[in-house]
Amino acid sequence: MADAHAKPNHDYHLVAPSPWPIVGAFAAFVLATGAILWMKHISFAGIKPGSLIFGAGLLGVLYTMFVWWRDVIAEAERGGFHTYVVQISHRYGMILFIASEVMFFVAWFWAFFDASLFPGFAIQFSRAEFTGGIWPPKGIEALDPWHLPLLNTLLLLTSGTTVTWAHHALLHNDRFGLKAGLILTILLGATFTGVQAFEYAHAPFAFKGSIYGSTFFMATGFHGFHVIIGTIFLTVCLVRAFAGQFTSKQHLGFEFAAWYWHFVDVVWLFLFACIYVWGSWGGVIER
Repeated sequence: MADAHAKPNHDYHLVAPSPWPIVGAFAAFVLATGAILWMKHISFAGIKPGSLIFGAGLLGVLYTMFVWWRDVIAEAERGGFHTYVVQISHRYGMILFIASEVMFFVAWFWAFFDASLFPGFAIQFSRAEFTGGIWPPKGIEALDPWHLPLLNTLLLLTSGTTVTWAHHALLHNDRFGLKAGLILTILLGATFTGVQAFEYAHAPFAFKGSIYGSTFFMATGFHGFHVIIGTIFLTVCLVRAFAGQFTSKQHLGFEFAAWYWHFVDVVWLFLFACIYVWGSWGGVIER
């Protein structure tokens, strides 16, 4: 933690002992245990504690995230531990994290293309029976890609420009541009989430019992979850911007939020092109 030791006379940050890794691990264990008990409807003496245990674990995880990141901010702002060399290491870490997220989405794209490119694959008897050997499967009414999906594409592309505006404003010490760009990006991200929620509520197919629905909702749903995370990330950056914690020379938190948001933008472009546009060719379009 930031106040635990004095800043050494070198460029590297030797992190002081912290309770949050073990606290976070315990909270995650409680969260997972509660989720299993809840989903399996397991009871003890007629009582089903799953939801309460899950809630306690979730609160523990959220609290750990808050205080741990609070300490990291303190290390950067008051401790002065985030030297140029340390910032390079953090950038490598963020790059590796985004790379792992890329591979996460590769799995969902793989599932979609395996099902859509080989809908009548002889080895997959149940798939061929369900799809009728075509994609979209017989009886599936696909969404019109040039309606709400196109609107969401425009929203995310615009948000990419506003977050870039905010970043360049910060580099030039334009505090108004930083705050305005962040506010617009957050509003665009929240609007995207609202439009996608409306689209899900009115989708002519469901997740259950459909290879089309399962691949669609898993890919686009996890992307929507990442948009929510990115929106929260940017909201925290906005709060910090109002607190004057970012400078043109040191703003890793905001820089990483911008990287993450651009990653979300790029993933959506692939989702729109592959799942909404290409994946609906030849199908009945819901309007």
